Amino acid sequence: MSVKYYDWLNQHENVRADKLAIHDLDTGVKSTYKQLNQRAQRLAAHWQANGIKKGDRIALLIRNCTAFFEVQFACSKIGAICLPLNWRLTANELAYILGDSTPDVMVYDHVFADVAEPLLERCNVSHGLKVCEPGEASSYEAAMENQHTLNAVESTHDDVCMIMYTSGTTGHPKGAMITHQMVFYNMVNMASPAGVNSKTVQLVVLPLFHTGGLNCYANPILHAGGTLLLMREFDPGRALEVIDNADLGVTHLFAVPAPYQFMMQHPNFASTDLSRVQIAGVGGAPCAEAILKGWLDRGVPFTQGWGMTETSPGGVSLEPDDALRKIGSAGKALMHTEIRIVDEDENDVAAGEVGELQIRGPNITPGYWNNPEATAKTFSGDWLKTGDAAKFDDEGFVYIVDRSKDMYISGGENVYPAEVENVLYQLSEIAEAAVIGVPSERWGETGKAVLVLKAGQSLDEEAVIGHCIKNLAKFKVPSSVEFIDALPRNATGKVLKRNLRDIYVEAGTAAIT
Repeated sequence: MSVKYYDWLNQHENVRADKLAIHDLDTGVKSTYKQLNQRAQRLAAHWQANGIKKGDRIALLIRNCTAFFEVQFACSKIGAICLPLNWRLTANELAYILGDSTPDVMVYDHVFADVAEPLLERCNVSHGLKVCEPGEASSYEAAMENQHTLNAVESTHDDVCMIMYTSGTTGHPKGAMITHQMVFYNMVNMASPAGVNSKTVQLVVLPLFHTGGLNCYANPILHAGGTLLLMREFDPGRALEVIDNADLGVTHLFAVPAPYQFMMQHPNFASTDLSRVQIAGVGGAPCAEAILKGWLDRGVPFTQGWGMTETSPGGVSLEPDDALRKIGSAGKALMHTEIRIVDEDENDVAAGEVGELQIRGPNITPGYWNNPEATAKTFSGDWLKTGDAAKFDDEGFVYIVDRSKDMYISGGENVYPAEVENVLYQLSEIAEAAVIGVPSERWGETGKAVLVLKAGQSLDEEAVIGHCIKNLAKFKVPSSVEFIDALPRNATGKVLKRNLRDIYVEAGTAAIT
């Protein structure tokens, strides 16, 4: 497309300079749109003066705070590509991402300095900026003080503005390229059904490195000129206090099911004033009927949906009026988005039949960074092959039947067993390994490692989990281990994980952790 990317913050400073844009609840710092824009401009000018140009990557390892958005918008002003990093990952996992994306700059939170600073040298990142607490001297604030002239860089909707790494089915994460067009159409697709406008106030509880935290609905709200209340770590009691506070005026929420469940189970839930909440959005994992009813019974409109990082992320949404009528459904395609469900020959299936969910539209990634092979495998023409098994009902509502391949979702985070299995195979005692998702009351699902040991070898659960803790992010670490004589396989030798799920999930023998 030839449409230019226009600077939101410049527009907001012209129209609503003194309007509150972001309130950091942990530090108390409040930023107006004028302050947010001017700080982003100074940061962009600093980078430009130090040789950062259009297309260069700027990594971001930081908790939820205003600096996250300052970096995002500074990147856009000079055409750089923002690279949010999952701070739950281990140093080795982060090193792979940095090696693949080759950023020139890393902005990092002082609490992650012990991880970030060795990575700067290890991964040849030439510039590092450390963010400290308000009022403390830091290289990040020092960069803001330099008075450089900013030469704004024009970008089109086709230009990549962000790379978000997602867990890969082959054991390595893939960098989904996010364009300005994707961001724009996500705002159009998500903002209208959620009722986002300049008066919207959202309590942001998901981490901003996650597409759900950043784009449901934080970016759409900043685009509309609304207000974000940022929380670094979710606490159900504290979240309810914020929602109850009329002076803060929360109108919107978005989270995976677990935070809603934890708030609903908190003793203060019944007495919390929820009357100002106009929309509570949920995604990332199927939402239990008990959670839906718990919030709907309090008069809170609940909207559900399905999406992926590759879909920016909005793809399918279920309107609040259908929440109970269509329990289990993800809804229908969002505006400016098309979906289909096809069989193995790419033919559309009839209502009630299961096939693969595919999606296309201006909200879809152009592919994966530095990975043309993965990109080619992901598309059928201009249709993105999600890998999710789904079906339509007779009214055209989508139901997700099975997850993408063998992936499971733990606490809203996608976990691909292949990545965990690669780590398990580092243990010399293991002959065969398979990881499946099993039910968890706290996280929705957690991993269960099913292992076959080599002849004459011994290993216990504690040693296996200890090894995983050292090499994987916490949410990827299996919560239980089972030792068996042989894994079930089909005639071609493929492990039959459905059989394992039949044994450890459907039969109810898996521990509920």
